[in-house]
Amino acid sequence: MSTDRPIVLFDLFGVIARHQRPGAMGEMAGLSGAPTDAFTTAYWTFRQPYDAGQWTAPQYWTTVLDSLSLTAGPDTIEKLRLADIAGWSRVDDRMVAYAQSLRERAEVALLSNIPADHADAFLTAQPWVRHLDHVTFSGKIKAAKPDPAAFRHCVVAMHAAPADFLFIDDRDENVRAAQATGMNGHVFTGREELARALDTWLPTP
Repeated sequence: MSTDRPIVLFDLFGVIARHQRPGAMGEMAGLSGAPTDAFTTAYWTFRQPYDAGQWTAPQYWTTVLDSLSLTAGPDTIEKLRLADIAGWSRVDDRMVAYAQSLRERAEVALLSNIPADHADAFLTAQPWVRHLDHVTFSGKIKAAKPDPAAFRHCVVAMHAAPADFLFIDDRDENVRAAQATGMNGHVFTGREELARALDTWLPTP
């Protein structure tokens, strides 16, 4: 059941924005000089501290390349950083419109695992994000899902109670983590299915 102050808290990638662009990993591997499979493993192995704002982009990319026994100068690292940002730049326009439409019935917020420099680029490219009721990027608060601190940050920042939130993410582990903090949770599988769930959870207009 909803509360008197319903807040729909969206994940970004895999819900409103699209996952990494096909081919992006291979392009970055080519820039690094590593085989794609080995590069992909290193990319994800060291991602969490970057997402959580514990490492800068140069620290992250230097660690990735070191693990592959590769070295690269600042120019190559910057090319990798920009290619990485470009790979995560696509949005689902229908989901953007749907999320915005919900503001007639609830507060709409965003909680995304995204490095700080990616967040800055995304805000510049997607100005609609600034019109949501609240936006939390993991790289800015130094806590990434499923860390409970990420969810608690949203609760405190919005001066709300955990039960006011319905958290929507395409990853079950993140939804379970939100529920453990007292939020309501929903695993995203598609817009139409989400709309049915929200019609049940939100108060009748």
